[in-house]
Amino acid sequence: MTVAPTLPIPTPAEDTTPRPGSRAARMLMPRSVDVVKELAADYGVCTRPVSLRRTDLDTGQTVVIDLPCGATQETKCKACATRARKLRQQQIREGWHRDDEPDPGPQPATDAQRALIVLRAHLEFDRAALMSAHMDPETRAEQVAAVDVAIAEVEKEITAEGLRGRPAPPHATADDDQDQGDGDRRVRSTKRRQDVPDLPRLPVENRTIGRTYAAPDGKIFRPSMFLTLTLDSYGRVWDDGTPVDPDSYDYRRAAWDAVHFPRLLDRFWQNLRRAVGWKVQYAGAVEPQRRLAPHAHFAIRGTIPRELVRRVAAATYHQVWWPSVDQRVYEPEQAPEWDEDAVGYTDPTTGRLLPTWDDALDLLDADPDAQPVHVVRFGRQIDAKGVLAGSKDADRCVWYITKYLTKQAADCHTTATDRQRAHLDRLWHELRYTPCSERCANWLLYGVQPKKTRAGLKPGNCKNKVHKRDTLGLGGRRVLISRDWSGKTLADHRADRREWVKALLGVTTDLDHTDDQAAADGQPSASRHAWEMARPTDPDVPPLGHRLLRAVSERIQWRNQLDYARRAGPPHATGASANERTATTREEPQP
Repeated sequence: MTVAPTLPIPTPAEDTTPRPGSRAARMLMPRSVDVVKELAADYGVCTRPVSLRRTDLDTGQTVVIDLPCGATQETKCKACATRARKLRQQQIREGWHRDDEPDPGPQPATDAQRALIVLRAHLEFDRAALMSAHMDPETRAEQVAAVDVAIAEVEKEITAEGLRGRPAPPHATADDDQDQGDGDRRVRSTKRRQDVPDLPRLPVENRTIGRTYAAPDGKIFRPSMFLTLTLDSYGRVWDDGTPVDPDSYDYRRAAWDAVHFPRLLDRFWQNLRRAVGWKVQYAGAVEPQRRLAPHAHFAIRGTIPRELVRRVAAATYHQVWWPSVDQRVYEPEQAPEWDEDAVGYTDPTTGRLLPTWDDALDLLDADPDAQPVHVVRFGRQIDAKGVLAGSKDADRCVWYITKYLTKQAADCHTTATDRQRAHLDRLWHELRYTPCSERCANWLLYGVQPKKTRAGLKPGNCKNKVHKRDTLGLGGRRVLISRDWSGKTLADHRADRREWVKALLGVTTDLDHTDDQAAADGQPSASRHAWEMARPTDPDVPPLGHRLLRAVSERIQWRNQLDYARRAGPPHATGASANERTATTREEPQP
C-alpha cells in the first residue's frame, strides 16, 4: 500500500509588533523630555543654564535670567559646545587671509603718562639709595616701607592714566628672597644635536603678512597654507589604528611623546620664524589620530616653501633632561612611604630616605656622558598645501581644524572592538605611570622624590590631566592660536557678533541707554541692576523644563526675526566684518 507524502503545513509569520498598551510598546515611544533637549540643542539653547537673579534698584522688581553654562564639550552641553566651536571657526576665518597687520601697535605716550613714569623712576632711585645707605636697620625699613607705599600709589595712577602693565616688577620681600633659591633653573648647553640638520637663521622682521603673487593677467594673489604635523611611528598598525603586534608596539615612547608634544610644537614655530625671517602666524588644534597619537592641524597666514617647512620639522626636537627612567625601582603596590621625622619618602623595606629632586639632578649634571631621558621629534609625514581665500578648500580646512573641538580626546574616534579597547587600555596604563612634571608623584616609582615633595603622594594618582583616560596625554590647550592672528580675543569676537545682530535688528539694551544717559549727564556709567546667584530650589525659579520650553520658543522667534531682517537688507552698522556676518549662516562643508 502506497502512502502519500505529507506536506508541511505553512505557519503564519510571527507578528513582532508589541501589544498596544504593553511596556514594550511604551518603551518604543520617544520621551518628551528627550525631545525637548533635542530641540534645545538644535536651536542653541543651553540645557544646563546658570540662573541669576536681577534686581532693579529703582523699582525693586526681580527677574530670573538663565545664562549659558559655557561648556566646550558636547557631553556636557551640546548647544554651548557648538556655539564655542563656531566662534573658533569665526576667529580662524578672520585671521587666516588678512592683508593688513592686525596689531598696529600702541599709540605714543602722552605727557601725563611720561611724567608719571619719571616720578616712578625718582622713587626707584630713592629706594635704591636707602638700601645702600649706612643707617639703623629699623630706620631703613621704615623709610623703605614709606617709599614702597608711594610707589604703589604712583603705579595705580599709571594704570588709571591708560598704560598697560607695570613699569618694573614688584620688589621682593625677605620671604620672597628666601624662596627664590627653590626656583633656580639649571642652565644646560644650547648646542644643537649632531643628528639633526642645521637651519638658516634670519633676523625676524616685524610683519605677519605673507608675500603676494601676480598672475599673467595682472591679478594679485595672497595665498596661505594648511599644515599637518604628525609624530613618528611606534609600530605597524591596522586600518582601525590598533597595532599589528601589541607586544612590540612602543607604548612607552608614545606616552612620553604625547606628554611633551606641546613643547615640541612651540619649538617648531620658534624655528620656523627664525628660518623664514618674519613672524609666522598660525591657528590650529591638536587632536588624536586613529592610532591615538596626537597630531596637529594649522592654518598659516602666508606661504612658505614646502621644502623649508619639512626641513624645519625634521630639525625640530625637544629634549627632556630628567633623572633616568629606564627601570622602575618600585611598583605601585610597594611604593615609598612618607616619614614624618625625615620629612620625606623612604624605602618601604630599608627605611632609607630617597634622594631629593635636586640630588638626582646634581648626579645628572656631574655625568659628562649624560643623555636626555627622552627626545621628542616629528615623524616623516608632513602635509603642507596652499589655500586661497574664499575657496571651498578654505572652508573645508576650517571645518577640519575644528571638527573634534567639542569632544574629549578619547571620544574623537569610535572604540567599538575589543582590539581597540585593549589598545586604549595599554596606552592609558602607560600614561598613568609616566612622569608628567617635576612634581609628579610617579617619580617615587623610580626612587626619586618629586620636586617640592609633600605627604600624600601616590604613584598612579597624579591629578594632572595627561594621566586621565579621556585625554590620551593631551593635558594642555587643544586650540593653539598665535598672538597676532586676528588681533582679537574670543570675547572680542563674541562682542562683534552681538553688535552685528543688534544692528541688524535695530535693538538696544538697557545698558546702552544707561551709558548714553550717564554720558549726557557727564557722569560715569553705573548699572541700576544688582545681580546674585539663584538656586534651583528658590521659589521664584521655575522648573528646568519650563525654562527650556520658554527658551526654545524665544529662540525660534529670534531666529525668525533675524531671517526676516537679513532678507530685508544688510545692516547699516558695521560692528562686524563681512567675513564674520557670513560666518553666522554659512553651512559647514561635509567631510
